[in-house]
Amino acid sequence: MNTTLDDFQQFRTTMNEKIFAAGNLTTNRFFALDGRAYEAGALDGRTKELLGLVASLVLRCDDCITYHLVRSREEGVTNDELHEAMAVGLVVGGSIVIPHLRRAVARMEELPAPS
Repeated sequence: MNTTLDDFQQFRTTMNEKIFAAGNLTTNRFFALDGRAYEAGALDGRTKELLGLVASLVLRCDDCITYHLVRSREEGVTNDELHEAMAVGLVVGGSIVIPHLRRAVARMEELPAPS
């Protein structure tokens, strides 16, 4: 990990504020759509966050992986559940996912214990 979880969250917040301040309608609408996609509906929030985590592993996006790990933990997902979900991502994505899996497990060490 090159940055701490606090560094990641601070950078994300600062940059999102700048992006929203630019006032680009398309960008702002996309961000809103992204947020709405993870709201509880037929699937609960924790399931959607685990789906996001798996997709992020397969797509090999470390920022997205971190975001979904944090959100999964906020939804009460346990380490065992995270590991099972990430195993699905590994199987779907193949061995190229392994470096991202390593970084995900390192990031998990920074997360608070599930409540």
